[in-house]
Amino acid sequence: MPPSPMNIADEALLALETLAEKAGGLANPSLRLGVTGLSRAGKTVFISALIHNLLHGGRLPLFEAQRSGRIKSVRLQEQPDDAVPRFQYEDHVRTLVEKRLWPDSTRAISELRLTIEFESASRWNRLVSAGRLSIDIVDYPGEWLLDLPLLEQDYRTFSERTIRLAGAGRRKSLARDWFKIAAKITPGQEADEMVARDLAAAFATYLRACKEDEHSFSALAPGRFLMPGDLEGSPALTFAPLANLPEGKPVKGSLAAMMERRFEAYKSHVVKPFFKEHFARLDRQIVLIDTLQAVNRGPEAVADLENALVDVLGAFRSGSTSILTSWFSRRIDKVLVAATKADHLHHESHDRLEGLTRRIVDRAVERIGRTGAAIDVMALASIRATREATVNRDGEELPVIVGTPIAGETIDGDTFDGKRKTAIFPGDLPEKTDIYFRPAGSVPSMPPLPQINIVRFRPPEVEDAGGGLKLSLPQIRLDRALQFLLGDRLA
Repeated sequence: MPPSPMNIADEALLALETLAEKAGGLANPSLRLGVTGLSRAGKTVFISALIHNLLHGGRLPLFEAQRSGRIKSVRLQEQPDDAVPRFQYEDHVRTLVEKRLWPDSTRAISELRLTIEFESASRWNRLVSAGRLSIDIVDYPGEWLLDLPLLEQDYRTFSERTIRLAGAGRRKSLARDWFKIAAKITPGQEADEMVARDLAAAFATYLRACKEDEHSFSALAPGRFLMPGDLEGSPALTFAPLANLPEGKPVKGSLAAMMERRFEAYKSHVVKPFFKEHFARLDRQIVLIDTLQAVNRGPEAVADLENALVDVLGAFRSGSTSILTSWFSRRIDKVLVAATKADHLHHESHDRLEGLTRRIVDRAVERIGRTGAAIDVMALASIRATREATVNRDGEELPVIVGTPIAGETIDGDTFDGKRKTAIFPGDLPEKTDIYFRPAGSVPSMPPLPQINIVRFRPPEVEDAGGGLKLSLPQIRLDRALQFLLGDRLA
């Protein structure tokens, strides 16, 4: 486990807060579930689908507590943290069901409390427990997750790693303008606000270009450069890596000293408060990733995703806790890594998507596993936007998926209006995953990468039988995710 970014006083305060929460939770136990994901992985959709299915008794056959009829009631309640915005579940569900549009991506932290009344499967537990669990769902941007590894880096390490990464592969062309500006300055020159501003702006432009769909890179720290919010223009976001840093402490008044100070300010005023106030208080965590997008961009994007996950999952305060230590120490004891958009593939490829995702997170899983935390990897679709069918082409039966492409989507030169359904053959993921883990500069004779036809579909049209927003939303393996994350606490 990496060293904690919190000092002794921070840890002591967290222990006291944990003790107070545990004592207060004797009558009403709670669990804090963190939900995050890398770019466009579908965090908002996942949370909305999870809440909707629990509130309205969705079809969740693998979620044992619901399948066995032990859940008596589920209701939304006032969240415990008054300073954190509420996750606007109702608005998101209306957007999904009534407008058939995907809700906007997560832009800031939000929270929502869901309380489940249930009957324990254990006779003893029914005697000693009220059968109530409050789940505090904490939604935060994946860009914030990418910042956690910075807490263990100094400015020199950050600069060297970031510049080395930017100078390799497809990133090199994206960093051209930033490198051009950086080549005109030296770390020892006098600090200048305009120089710092221009350099930071070019660096941020490079990060945004890396994030675009056509590249789909994942290692993009500092994350707030992509999502500055009310910090835009502040000194804490006006810095960039510098090459050729001198040994030792930078000269006072130099550009390097300015950049180092601002990097440390970013960690102190942006990253560390998030870690202390939110991240360090989580009990369980799900990380959503868009494996298909990385796969379609090739081995470089897959390797970038793998490296990003090793870094960010390594920053988790993960580990098992005993009954005694859980009163004083908070650890993430279960981590779920889920590849989303399984509905973009025929079910025959779902196991391959899961296997590929498992291979991507192997190193991160091994690191977390040593702490004693439980970890699982799966492929899911929080809301299934397609159905499966077969078509006959030249006497051969082809498995296809059927859905309504989002307005503006183009398939084989045909542009869709957002109303017309279509069937597409999405392609098949290969049985062996080695093809996606080619080393840089691998020989051209290797077989070409299979292409997956990624089409953005609208949310499904659900027939209204008088249920309105209470209608059940179709899903793939959301029930399995719920069982892993919550099943033992509802036993």
